[in-house]
Amino acid sequence: MSGNPGQLRVDAVGPVSDSAAALPAPAVELTDVAARLGGHRVFSYVTLTVRPGEFVALLGPNGAGKSTLLKVILGLVGHTTGTVTVLGAPAGRRNRAIGYLPQRHAFDADTRIRGIDIVRLGLDGHRWGTPVPLLSRLLRPAHHRQAGQRLAEVIDLVGAGAYARRPIGQCSGGEQQRLLIAQALIRRPELLILDEPLDSLDVPSQAGISALIQDICRTQRVAVLMVAHDVNPILPYLDQVIYLARGGAVMGRPAEVITSDTLTTLYGTPVDVLRDRAGRLVVVGQPDAPAHHPGPSR
Repeated sequence: MSGNPGQLRVDAVGPVSDSAAALPAPAVELTDVAARLGGHRVFSYVTLTVRPGEFVALLGPNGAGKSTLLKVILGLVGHTTGTVTVLGAPAGRRNRAIGYLPQRHAFDADTRIRGIDIVRLGLDGHRWGTPVPLLSRLLRPAHHRQAGQRLAEVIDLVGAGAYARRPIGQCSGGEQQRLLIAQALIRRPELLILDEPLDSLDVPSQAGISALIQDICRTQRVAVLMVAHDVNPILPYLDQVIYLARGGAVMGRPAEVITSDTLTTLYGTPVDVLRDRAGRLVVVGQPDAPAHHPGPSR
């Protein structure tokens, strides 16, 4: 670790492998990247690598630059220094191969559109209006069959078959998130970017969604970059973590990065890392941890 507290720099640590040559090409690769917004430096010296099949969490307090970093990766915000490569091309060139789930609130209880139609919008959302099944079946039968098969596959993949035809407003928070993840996956993306998908979910739902995302990484070989406020619910499922704070960043395997000394230096305030009875890491005192206490969700 080097640099002053306002410009912390930590070199990225790659995933476990016997041979660097055996590693697949990165889905996301940033080297010494800096970004500014409105003349203000958001972060500097960010170096990270996310490979196919990895589940990586992006963490940090409010205002640390997590959303800006996502926009840099998507090519929506430029970077002032360094290099950004996404799916083998400059940022923004291959966004059609990226599944993106933005931060959002739960659907209102009176929202009548079915979950399956929300998922279908991942295929047809670029067209005006909601797809009409009968019209699609008549005008584009081959497309309709392929779309129906992919809908069934992705709904089964996220375990949403029991409620996919229910109005989404009648689905629980966890069920809604599974349907939205299905929407982001329906085009078979190579990279999945999720912006705080666990927000407002209870602990069992957070664990269920985290396990689902890990399974998608492993079985679909999708690289996943997920923004989260609190690392504790997702820690058992992660391959790597990226912490942003005070204009700097640190990345690596959880056991290497999540230490009291590293996080205290990064945040500039005492952060304790403990182990529970099962030997699992628990972060205590992380700045800007959610203060809400979500109600139960199925």
